[in-house]
Amino acid sequence: MKIYRISFKKWMLFLFVISLVCFACKDDSNSQDPDLDELIAKYRKGELIIKAERGSQVTVEQMRHEFWFGCAIPNSFAGNMSEDNLKLFKEHFLQNFNAAVPENAFKWMYMERNKGEVNYAMVDSILKWCEENDIPLRGHNIFWGKTRYIQPWVAELNNDELKKALQQRAESVTKHYKGRFAEYDLNNEMLDENYYEDRLGPEITKLMAQWALNGDPDAKLFLNEHDILIPESPAGNRLATCMALIRSTLKQGIPISGLGVQGHSHLESFDREALKRGLDSLAIFNLPIRITEFNMPGRGYPIGGRQAIIETPEQEEAKAKDIVDYYRICFAHPAVDGIIMWGFWEGANWIPTSSLYKRDWTPTPAADAYRNLVFKEWWTNESGVTNNDGMFTTQAFFGKYKVTVNGVSKEVDLKKEEGKLIIDFGK
Repeated sequence: MKIYRISFKKWMLFLFVISLVCFACKDDSNSQDPDLDELIAKYRKGELIIKAERGSQVTVEQMRHEFWFGCAIPNSFAGNMSEDNLKLFKEHFLQNFNAAVPENAFKWMYMERNKGEVNYAMVDSILKWCEENDIPLRGHNIFWGKTRYIQPWVAELNNDELKKALQQRAESVTKHYKGRFAEYDLNNEMLDENYYEDRLGPEITKLMAQWALNGDPDAKLFLNEHDILIPESPAGNRLATCMALIRSTLKQGIPISGLGVQGHSHLESFDREALKRGLDSLAIFNLPIRITEFNMPGRGYPIGGRQAIIETPEQEEAKAKDIVDYYRICFAHPAVDGIIMWGFWEGANWIPTSSLYKRDWTPTPAADAYRNLVFKEWWTNESGVTNNDGMFTTQAFFGKYKVTVNGVSKEVDLKKEEGKLIIDFGK
């Protein structure tokens, strides 16, 4: 009996230890995919090489990412947001994001509600603030060919008048903002409905592009579609249809510079493998991909999506994990150049439950998880001493850096397209 009791205790202790190890391993595997980390290191890091006198003290401090971690800016930014909230909005935006897009202000139906009365003021206000803070801004969108978003005065035009109106819109807006927008969505969500093509024929998209380039020959034009990376949604699986649209667009010789892939979620979570497969499929076109409109979760979308839903602690933690997983998959993919959230504050977010901050600006677990990912795990701060050859080398995320050697600092850009950067402090 004595031997049995000792063996039993040891056996139970052994099982207990094994269970703890298994639980820890399971928790770690759920929180981080080592394969993704390897891809991130491969595709998102380059080499910084600092040359100076032997034994020099070196610090490398990251200032911002090259990859776009952006967010939409609502109309209330330039309108009816209170002074206190506007101040906090700007502060939190700059703390969290390095790129932006007007949520609605740039859309034709907002800029020219009445024929000939073009309101540039709201876009000007957003663009001015972005330029002051070195934030690239997307032009979303030049056109949106859904019937319900067509101004009544546009719908009343005959075909010849409509064609002239489209030319006027494309040429005037790109000329007005020449060189100031990083890129434009040319004709939004053509897979859903293409009012202009239905009226004027399939060649109209190419003409839209030509007119936009008349106003700004350097304008970068994007396609922008939704529900491409979701296997099951209210709109169904549209990846194959979108790829056919891309092929057709390129075959017509329409100068497309990139693919906007909206990240709106219809569910509380998302399919990790579907996201990876979708990005792999789109990558065959060798065009940069932006995740242009990201919300997680999307409960209630499209019905009731504007209503705030009180999140339980468990739901908030699940949201935080989903956002981290989504960003990690996209950041690990070489074709993706950025992710644009479609709102981050509950007081100005199309789907309030997807916000990083509550209405009173209290951070959610998702805010903490996002910041830990982007500004800690994916952030480079290194220090050391140059070796006998006068060299200090480190792997660093692509972006802007402050490099200091013996108290002398330089700001430099480590670019993905170049892969490495040599900074010579001997000159």
